[in-house]
Amino acid sequence: SRALLAALEAASTSAKDLGDEYISTEHLLIGLASGAATTGTVAAALSEAGATPERLTQALPQVRGSARVTSPNPEGTYKTLEKYGTDLTEAARSGRLDPVIGRDSEIRRVIQVLSRRTKNNPVLIGEPGVGKTAVVEGLAQRIVAGDVPDSLAGKRLVALDLSGMVAGAKYRGEFEERLKAVLAEIKDSDGEVITFIDELHTVVGAGGGSEGAMDAGNMLKPMLARGELRMVGATTLDEYREHIEKDPALERRFQQVFVGEPSVEDTVAILRGIAPKYEAHHQVTISDGALVAAATLSDRYITGRQLPDKAIDLVDEAASRLRMELDSSPVEIDELRRRVDRMRMEESYLDESVGEGEADPASVERLERLRAELADASEELAALSARWEAEKAGHNRVGELRAALDEMRTRADLAERQGDFEEAGRLRYGEMPALERQIREAEADDAALEAAGRSGEPMIAEKVGAGEIAEVVGSWTGIPVGRLLQGETEKLLTMEEAIGERLIGQSAAVSAVADAVRRSRAGISDPDRPSGSFLFLGPTGVGKTELAKSLAEFLFDDERAIVRIDMSEYAEKHSVARLVGAPPGYVGYEEGGQLTEAVRRRPYAVILLDEIEKAHPEVFDILLQVLDDGRLTDGQGRTVDFRNTILVLTSNLGSQFLIDPLTSPEEKRNEVMSVVQASFKPEFLNRLDDVIVFEALTKEELGRIVDIQLARMGARLAGRRLALSVTDAARAWLADEGYDPAYGARPLRRLVQREIGDVLARMILAGEVADGQSVVVDRVEGESGLSLRVEGRPASAPSAASAQ
Repeated sequence: SRALLAALEAASTSAKDLGDEYISTEHLLIGLASGAATTGTVAAALSEAGATPERLTQALPQVRGSARVTSPNPEGTYKTLEKYGTDLTEAARSGRLDPVIGRDSEIRRVIQVLSRRTKNNPVLIGEPGVGKTAVVEGLAQRIVAGDVPDSLAGKRLVALDLSGMVAGAKYRGEFEERLKAVLAEIKDSDGEVITFIDELHTVVGAGGGSEGAMDAGNMLKPMLARGELRMVGATTLDEYREHIEKDPALERRFQQVFVGEPSVEDTVAILRGIAPKYEAHHQVTISDGALVAAATLSDRYITGRQLPDKAIDLVDEAASRLRMELDSSPVEIDELRRRVDRMRMEESYLDESVGEGEADPASVERLERLRAELADASEELAALSARWEAEKAGHNRVGELRAALDEMRTRADLAERQGDFEEAGRLRYGEMPALERQIREAEADDAALEAAGRSGEPMIAEKVGAGEIAEVVGSWTGIPVGRLLQGETEKLLTMEEAIGERLIGQSAAVSAVADAVRRSRAGISDPDRPSGSFLFLGPTGVGKTELAKSLAEFLFDDERAIVRIDMSEYAEKHSVARLVGAPPGYVGYEEGGQLTEAVRRRPYAVILLDEIEKAHPEVFDILLQVLDDGRLTDGQGRTVDFRNTILVLTSNLGSQFLIDPLTSPEEKRNEVMSVVQASFKPEFLNRLDDVIVFEALTKEELGRIVDIQLARMGARLAGRRLALSVTDAARAWLADEGYDPAYGARPLRRLVQREIGDVLARMILAGEVADGQSVVVDRVEGESGLSLRVEGRPASAPSAASAQ
């Protein structure tokens, strides 16, 4: 139509007047608005809205700045810095950034590099989690506060999103066009914009995937060298070496600023600074003891990560856990409810079986016992639920008031920054004190209610403490929670008695191991060495391996927390690589070593190296590093931490001297040590905490082992509803017949299995013994072995069922 042609002609004239190469959306809008010569309804509507050609032309610089239309898709280049960047100074001004504690020297170094005339581009290099991004956020906060030199005062610090620029760039040159528009906008700002690229190594190769395309690194180089673009980068040591250092032309344009891991003391200060942010987010209170525990426990027990990141994560997760318990049922109620549900399902099934007459006496007995357990559990669940609801009501009221107070504090800060001091004064001196008074009253009411009607520990913790932090560490690492706090001291002091219940004899060996563990737990021993390292010497069957299992059960509540490696498999020189992994280029390089991978997966374990004397001499050279520094580097270059392990090495060297009854204990030890010193290098023996010589077992000790073996067999029979009774005469006979100083307790185990286990198995299979009966083991004079007889009536009989 004639009106459309007139609008297009006006749009073309507008584009020429503005110096643009293409007709774009804004030119068409100006052309439509200038349709006064025609009677177009669009022109009339725009005119009524005040969108005249003159006013539209004046508004264009606000939309596209000084940019010109030089491509068919110009809208993608308007306000690109705002589209692909995040203004960190604006975030700092609005209080969205966490406070940055410390790092003053690194921030000063960044300011110093940024103030240079050319190559004013610092790159922050450090391990993941040490706080590289926090240094940049600290710089943004200093710029907002005016605590910077005049050369940086009032500048904008913008974080660029390279992945956002690459995303959606379907055609060749589209990414380059976006990046070029960003760089042009930064250049036109006359140095007012400082850019920040996190993960700086991503600029190498970004956008250069298609043929003939230029990556971001090459586009940045000219502006970086001339000082037209001030950029702060952050990357890890490995990524810097792999990507940036391979491009010397790019590397020379950056100045390195190394960011190291803070100390535990510095981490505590950092946590104290950011704790209010986490309290406001989770609506809980975090105690100072929790912050100290997070720093110390993460440093000691969480390996492979850096401070302060791992300590902050501990605090965050502990607060999240407490918040979850406030919002949902506590763990003990949840577990008890699920247990009740399982018991009800089982009761329903058994009840149906009994009703149909298909159940055996054991099922009837199980149903009666299950109903009693279900009644107790249901009663306990009802009491816990009522108590939790009462506590939750009080906590929710306090939490809501605290959330309102935090929101009011944010509004007051914003009013002060905007200059509205009347509103700020009303909030700070009127409404906030009233809210604080309500919080105190609510807390007092909650405490009075607890004192009046509740007993014991509260189900919902009032604040995050050291115990909550220790629970999170336990869930991350597998260490029982109580092992990290003061509650472990009593167990450590009675360690000999606890291990002695399982290991008979060898009191000197148990005492030596217990002393080393207590030194480690008390912090007296070297923290950079393993918790303990021992060489167990002695004949077979005297308890060397059993002590290692007992130690694992005591320390980690699980005797399976033991890494057992048979050193006879490492007798060849080439087999040494199996411990730490094959070197690069060899088969199995990606699999890792048997020792290093086991410790990486379970860093808190007892490591048992059995029959160490059979290993190749080069194995001892590898162990020197473990025994001295508590670390070992595997075939892939990863450092494995052994500081939380206990190394137990066993050997039979010199055992022939230990079973000689005519030699004194001192002479036996001297003879054994002379053999050991001839077999192992002095530097190897010198790094061990102790060399422990196990004595041969006496008849009295073997008698106590008989009781343990019989108790284990009785526990297995109890699962079949059989009772085992052994007379004193039978026990004495087992101790006499099973005693052999040269073989220790192992012959006794075989004797019990042969004389009792084998005979009992035949009786069960032949139907000579039934459920509910008792098997009596006795020794009859004149017979070659033990005799077994059955007593009691089977459980299937009515009287037996009723008695049960």
